[in-house]
Amino acid sequence: AFLSESFSSEIFLVHRLDRPIGGIMIFAKNKKSCAFLSEQIREKTFKKTYLAVVCGTPQKSEDTLIDYIIKNQRLNLSKSVHKNTPGAKTAELSYKIIDTIETDDFGSLSLLKVDLKTGRHHQIRLQLSNAGFPIWGDTKYNVALKRHGYVKTALFSSSIEFTDPATNKLVKYEISPPDEFPFNIFKETPITQ
Repeated sequence: AFLSESFSSEIFLVHRLDRPIGGIMIFAKNKKSCAFLSEQIREKTFKKTYLAVVCGTPQKSEDTLIDYIIKNQRLNLSKSVHKNTPGAKTAELSYKIIDTIETDDFGSLSLLKVDLKTGRHHQIRLQLSNAGFPIWGDTKYNVALKRHGYVKTALFSSSIEFTDPATNKLVKYEISPPDEFPFNIFKETPITQ
């Protein structure tokens, strides 16, 4: 979605998605709109929801995960560390299980709705892996799947909610993941469940 009343020849990136992740992205048409949206991200009123297919079944049907992470710039990886580690940043997300299916090739796969509370580097991928249910297809944080080579990472930005800079009204954009494995093995992939 492009936001603003006036148009310039350049657009401004408001937030990011990891390279192998699909879904909704928001761009601003001018610096003022970008600053307005960036402030909402800082104030944590810019809400992002993801759908993730994970290997295994979380013990809790819904939970909040809090980790402390550091980005390794050289390796383009993040790792979980003790909270007193210099440079560690808090990473928080909540998840809810939507469905779990037993597969012949991969065992249990669970579809999760993930509400992102902070926006750290590789946060969802790292936190779900650390919790014992890594994302299907994620070759950086799912060691069991490295032998399968490149596949799409089953993480999808499905919903974004924020205050529109042009109208000052709350808006929400939603999209379903592509109709492909592993998302399409579930009967429904509801965005707002």
